[in-house]
Amino acid sequence: MGGVESDPGGTRFERVDLSGARFERADLSGASFHLVDLRDVRVHQALLQGAVLRGVELVDVAIDGEVAGLTINGVDVAPLVEAELDRRHPERAKLRPTDPDGFREAWELIEGLWDATFERARQLDPELLHASVDGEWSFIQTQRHLVFATDAWVRRAMLGDPEPWDALDLPHDTFRELPGVPRDLEARPSLDEVLALRRDRMASVRWVIEGLTPERLSAHTTPVTEPGYPEPESFPVEACLRCILSEEWHHRGYAERDLAVLTTSDRAGSPAADEAG
Repeated sequence: MGGVESDPGGTRFERVDLSGARFERADLSGASFHLVDLRDVRVHQALLQGAVLRGVELVDVAIDGEVAGLTINGVDVAPLVEAELDRRHPERAKLRPTDPDGFREAWELIEGLWDATFERARQLDPELLHASVDGEWSFIQTQRHLVFATDAWVRRAMLGDPEPWDALDLPHDTFRELPGVPRDLEARPSLDEVLALRRDRMASVRWVIEGLTPERLSAHTTPVTEPGYPEPESFPVEACLRCILSEEWHHRGYAERDLAVLTTSDRAGSPAADEAG
């Protein structure tokens, strides 16, 4: 198989063994898979829009991501998934606010949930907070990413700071590197250090939400003229805040999921994560 940066577009693979192959930032749009063995494949941050799977056997498959318009055997299951998630987590309804008071209630919920999660993290061996569970970000890296999200969509897009970054900001995996935007994957700040940063950024969100009015919520941001992320353009204020609520909710869920694994590992006295540093 070709190496990095190869361009085998239109190549036909027939009766070949590609087990263990790795596709990184690859364009497989329009590809066709017929009579293939996809057992134990791992797909991370992929766009499956318009994908059609027929005659497949989905057994013990886990799908975690944004689901909309997913039809299985003629049934649109996305609404069923949303209804079940709301049943399991009734507080999710608060994360779909429509007015300033709703956003204030939603942010109060987010802060309360994270307070409990932060306390849970403090009970662990600090080294485990740098551990990856099943290839995902560590707890510390998750906090760094949320700092980045707040810097991007609140401090830059909404408050107009062209360079709001801290050296510990951690963009998403698919981020296209931009001058001035930090992306230090090797940094290992302490929990206290990263939580101090998080508290500061969460206070920025609270300040914005506390000052929300119906007029402000329905307005658009003033574009930041300097290059950076997000792009120098105007965004709906409501969309920026919804982005933050979504990031906080989902990453808190991921953190709780992984803390459960790390807690079991800590009590057993043996690492259950990919790497504890």
